[in-house]
Amino acid sequence: MGWAAEQQQEGGSPGGTGWPEAEKAEKLARGAALKWASGVFYRPDKLEGLGHFRNREAQRTSSIQARLKSMVQSHLEGVSSGLEQLRSAAGDLQSVCRDLGAVRRHLLGSAECFRSLAPLRATATEHAQLATVVTALPQLSSVHDLLAQSLRLLRGRRLLEAHAGLMALEGLRDDTYARLHCSGPAWGAVEAFFGGLGELSEALAQQLWGIVGSSVRLAREDPALLVSAVRVIEREEGLDSALLLGPQAPQVLPPGRPKAWRQQFYQVLQDTLAAAHFEADPGASRGPELGRHLAALQSQLLAELRVVKDLMVQCCPPHYDIVGVCTRTYHRGLSDHLQRLLGRDLDQQALFLLLSWVLHVYPSSEMMAHPDLLPEVDVAALGPLLPPEVLQQLERMYVGKVQASVTKWMRRTLEVEFKEWFREEEPEMDHLGFFQSALPGIIMQMLDENIRVASLITGSLQQKVYTMALDELEAFLVRLQEALAECGKEHQRDRATPKHYISYLLAMLNNNMALSSSISTLHPGAASLAEPLEIPPSLSTALDRVQRKACRLLLEELLADLQPLYVQLPSRQWLSGAQLVNSMCEVIDKYMRDFAHVRKPIFTTLLAESEHLVMSHYIRALLEKKVVCRSAEERSQLAGRLLQDATQLRELFQHLGLAEREQSLRVIVALQELIRLQDPALLSLEVLGFATKYPDVSDEHICILLDLRGDVSKELRNAVLEMMAQNPQALPENYRPIFSNILVPAPELPFCLLKGKCA
Repeated sequence: MGWAAEQQQEGGSPGGTGWPEAEKAEKLARGAALKWASGVFYRPDKLEGLGHFRNREAQRTSSIQARLKSMVQSHLEGVSSGLEQLRSAAGDLQSVCRDLGAVRRHLLGSAECFRSLAPLRATATEHAQLATVVTALPQLSSVHDLLAQSLRLLRGRRLLEAHAGLMALEGLRDDTYARLHCSGPAWGAVEAFFGGLGELSEALAQQLWGIVGSSVRLAREDPALLVSAVRVIEREEGLDSALLLGPQAPQVLPPGRPKAWRQQFYQVLQDTLAAAHFEADPGASRGPELGRHLAALQSQLLAELRVVKDLMVQCCPPHYDIVGVCTRTYHRGLSDHLQRLLGRDLDQQALFLLLSWVLHVYPSSEMMAHPDLLPEVDVAALGPLLPPEVLQQLERMYVGKVQASVTKWMRRTLEVEFKEWFREEEPEMDHLGFFQSALPGIIMQMLDENIRVASLITGSLQQKVYTMALDELEAFLVRLQEALAECGKEHQRDRATPKHYISYLLAMLNNNMALSSSISTLHPGAASLAEPLEIPPSLSTALDRVQRKACRLLLEELLADLQPLYVQLPSRQWLSGAQLVNSMCEVIDKYMRDFAHVRKPIFTTLLAESEHLVMSHYIRALLEKKVVCRSAEERSQLAGRLLQDATQLRELFQHLGLAEREQSLRVIVALQELIRLQDPALLSLEVLGFATKYPDVSDEHICILLDLRGDVSKELRNAVLEMMAQNPQALPENYRPIFSNILVPAPELPFCLLKGKCA
């Protein structure tokens, strides 16, 4: 029979909806059975045992069905029993609800009766309390006597006996509270009866705190009293611990508990120590006052710490760490005190003393690391006396005060120096004959002293003061340059004022050189350096500006004396003889003798600048008036005069020490060659060679020079200019301009050298 037929016999429908899990399980079972059967009966001879296998499987199937039926039957019986128990419980619950309702109605009816029993209940409580009081009457009757006796003992400073009476009274009070279980009026009555106990405890506490506040003095004068006070405090700490941490700790603490007197001991001690030294306003804002104040603090704190370490520590238990507490108290109080002092307008000396005291005196063997305090006092464990940010603020304040002082001093020094420039006497000379003044020495000594003083504090402060000194020196040089300009203006208004104008300018140049050579010595590590340090660029620029300003004023003075001679160029008198150039050489020689009072590097600079100035104004004077030569003879005479002047001037400057290769007067020789040239056709090549040597010459300059010859046609001039345009010249590196500083004058009518009229 097939599987579908079996399903129909069992009332199932193959097309109906069944349980998917059951169908899947049945398919798996059939598949497993087929696999097993194919493995067992794969040969015909095995089919003989088919009946045996069928019977065995039938028996096993019957056994499984029997076990399933038994299990289902047992489950159904358990469900039936549970339902029966639920029905019984529901009945019992209804019965209990009915009984509770009856009790509630009965109680509501009897509430009035219970209220009528309240006076009886209060009377019973009062009776129990009175019975307790009667039992404790012998002890209670002695309360007032014990209070009075304890107060007398306390006034006599017999602290331990007074505290023993206080503990006995507190014990009696607490026992009375516990036995009465009182509340309301009874509680108030007990508190009123023992009211003097709080006053006694407060009086004892006040006397204890007075002793603690004088503990350092008492450790020397009356250590027994201090020991008694500490023992009382320890007793109270024991009582607090027993109440708070004991196995029978009460739910409600007695009045005034916990007293925490040990904590109060520390607080009073710290407040007293701080108030004794750090709360008073010393009014110290100046150096001497602050120095005395800090010295007094050092002496007092060191003396008190000695007492704490040697005497007071013997009056307190070890766990009090009395040395550490006092040391930390002094440390914190001193730190706060010093920070309050910083709010004042402290002067420079006061700030220095404060920095030195904080960084060097306080942690040294003169104070906190004193041999008498070691090893109990560890200054390293206390940390810095002032926080790093406060120390930085203190350093900034100090540097600011030093800067203000340096600025003021430098201004005053410059004012004195400025007045000395107008004296009737020349500036002083050194042993080599160079003009000088005390200005560099004063400036460098002041800066060096401030830097050295800062080095006594810290290297970082020294570096800050060094940086400030360089900034102030730069600002001073700017003011010095302005003072030189003001002096120059005064001299322009009246050349007789100052009388020794040139001498003081030379002294300023020597001073400037002295400052420049001394700057490297200001550096904190200058002594250990093999070579001098380079001057900062901004400061080097300021020094150079002062030097250039003084040199410019000297050259202007030289030019002022040469200008009347330049006015005569060109002229018939100039052409006729060497008198004019001789006068120029005399003026130059006179100034160079004066310039010899300045040191060599600057003298060389002045000599070269003077030579360049003589050359440029000589050419400018020659080009400002348009000269026209009418003949070859006139050109030869003009060229000869130029050559003689240039030669005489070059020999003078060479004699003064300026090498010929460093002179610029050779440009006059080149100019006279252009004028002396006899064949105008060669002018193009000559001008091109001239422009190659002096590339800053312009077309306008060449035109004036060609006009000066008087024999250059318009076509030739254009040819020369065209050749210059075709061969532009670039300025070589380090070329010193000559013609670019000589302005071409506006066109004007020419005049003739030798004749009154021009053709």
